[in-house]
Amino acid sequence: MAKEETAKKMETAEEKKAKYQKKEEYVSLVRVLGKDIRGDKALFAGLTSIQGISWAFANAICKILKLDKKKKIQDLDEKELKALEDFMKSPSVPSFIKNRQKDLEEGEDQHISGADLKLRKEFDVKRLRKIKSYKGIRHAAGLPVRGQKTKSNFRRNRKKSGATGTNKK
Repeated sequence: MAKEETAKKMETAEEKKAKYQKKEEYVSLVRVLGKDIRGDKALFAGLTSIQGISWAFANAICKILKLDKKKKIQDLDEKELKALEDFMKSPSVPSFIKNRQKDLEEGEDQHISGADLKLRKEFDVKRLRKIKSYKGIRHAAGLPVRGQKTKSNFRRNRKKSGATGTNKK
């Protein structure tokens, strides 16, 4: 009896190994707007992994370019990828979907994504710190910026002070 049970366990282990090996298919990485995206992701979900593209914006891209949301990214051809990148450089979507409305420098609605968005955010925070606005001071102190309570939250973010430190004997 014991030999039969161990044989069954070994078979199940071998079956599991075979199933796992079957699942390992070739997955390519596709570079879209300077970001590598796994090819087995659906287009709709894959676009959201690019910084600056929300679910609403990804939905708008798919609708305007008439692309299937459920299509795998690795199945897109060069023509579709080119159309995606061209659209992202100058998107023609309603202004409420764009992420920079009435930009301070240009004064018009823009949509920025990828590394440009990170840089722009850093410059915005530096500008707030420089003019010593309330938000800039909160950024500099490492405290919450948007009016959240701090009594019970944001303990990890705070710097060590006498009140929060431990007593040494």
